[in-house]
Amino acid sequence: MPPTQTLPVDPELTPQLRAVHGRTFFGHPRGLATLFLTEMWERFSFYGMRSLLVLYLVAPVSDGGLGFGTATAAAVYSVYNAMVYLLTLPGGWVSDRLWGAHRTVLVGGCTIMAGHFLLAVPGEGWFFAGLGLVAVGSGLLKANISTMVGHLYPDRNDPRRDGGFTVFYMGINLGAFAAPLVVGTVGQRVDWRLGFALAGLGMALGLVQYLLGGRRLSRASRVVGAPLPPAERAAVLRRAARWTALAVAFYAVVVGSGHYTIAWVIRPLTVVGLVVPALVLLRMKRDKELDAEERHRLSGYVYFFLAAAVFWMIYDQSGSTLTVFATEDTRTRLFGLGFPSSWFQSLNPLLVMALAPVAAWLWVRLARRGRNPGTAAKFGCGLLLIGLSFGVMMLAMAAASGGARVSPLWLAAVYLVQTVGELALSPVGLSVTTKLAPVKYAGQMMGVWFLASTVGDSLAAVLQQLVGSAFLSTVSFALQGVLALLVGAAVLVNRWRITGLLGGVR
Repeated sequence: MPPTQTLPVDPELTPQLRAVHGRTFFGHPRGLATLFLTEMWERFSFYGMRSLLVLYLVAPVSDGGLGFGTATAAAVYSVYNAMVYLLTLPGGWVSDRLWGAHRTVLVGGCTIMAGHFLLAVPGEGWFFAGLGLVAVGSGLLKANISTMVGHLYPDRNDPRRDGGFTVFYMGINLGAFAAPLVVGTVGQRVDWRLGFALAGLGMALGLVQYLLGGRRLSRASRVVGAPLPPAERAAVLRRAARWTALAVAFYAVVVGSGHYTIAWVIRPLTVVGLVVPALVLLRMKRDKELDAEERHRLSGYVYFFLAAAVFWMIYDQSGSTLTVFATEDTRTRLFGLGFPSSWFQSLNPLLVMALAPVAAWLWVRLARRGRNPGTAAKFGCGLLLIGLSFGVMMLAMAAASGGARVSPLWLAAVYLVQTVGELALSPVGLSVTTKLAPVKYAGQMMGVWFLASTVGDSLAAVLQQLVGSAFLSTVSFALQGVLALLVGAAVLVNRWRITGLLGGVR
């Protein structure tokens, strides 16, 4: 367990704060230690499996892999990512209407663990069943564990609240940093299935921590906010059963007729990843219960949403396109030391931990001088940087022509530029989402923000399927980089018009 300490209780604190003081986790409620370690191990399992996913899919059958083509493997990866973020919406609904955050996170963690262990079972069918379980479990857990951190601070004015989320965020990045170094090494150097099983073990450790520390969590996390009446719950279950039966029957016919290929999974899910977010935004925009100002703000938010989708389309290729490039075209030796290509996946969380405090300091310093860029300007800069990163990839791809392997510093430069772009766009996107949320949809808007990643990953899957192996080429990197640069420039040029739709929100 992390160290705890006893702090004196300030007599000026509110009664709610006094109740959670005493033995603390570095000055925070002790429940934060439970959630910190649970999320750290969940991210360890998630990013560990992700560091191996595409490499396993493209590895020859003779080497224990599935022998997929590069474009197909990248599309599987993109659709999987899209589904993880899409499923955060029903994950939040399950918590609000059925189980409460505490139970939903527990079920989600168990589902993730089961999925990882299924990945280690021989057979393509078991592998994709496991991948589906990991996506479902991640949707249940990701949507609710951050909410549980907020429950630890019943007073919204608690000065420790922002610091608590910062500590929690560090747990995310610690798990993401360690996972490729451990799981990636075992999977690439020892055995693929052992690597996937190790990711499952990581989630198991997180669940043990969650169960042991459950008594330290807020009672609010066990409350179902708006429970479904029994009749409505039965109706929901009937609809879910009908759709499930329809899907099972459809795929039974496809498989039984001998027409099944992985494309029968990739393409329908890609369509779902594009259509569902559009329908969600359209439903919100047409809601007659919203006033004129809320509709204007939603119109402005759509610009940010689409810009973010282009950003994530490129950024999330770190585990697919860039991983293949790292394996096939990059030297995995630096200063005389060799390492598996999956280790490149640790660069982003390492850079986030190093640069996030710098970014936070910079925005505060600029704000004090009255020069803090607005949200649209930060989004535009983030897009320009992500476009520039694929400009660097274009040069790296050109340098690797003729079978030459390039220096690992090329990919290090790409990840550095992408991380700076992420810090300009991602935290700002989270913030503006909460600021622009209509009152009616205040609890759902964070899930809407995650849908931008769903759209971006689905767009990547479309491109990967359309251009095939040419997706990993100088031309492909150049075209995607130019797209991001054009969108970023458009946001910057129109930033005053976009800001005008926000009703005073910057």
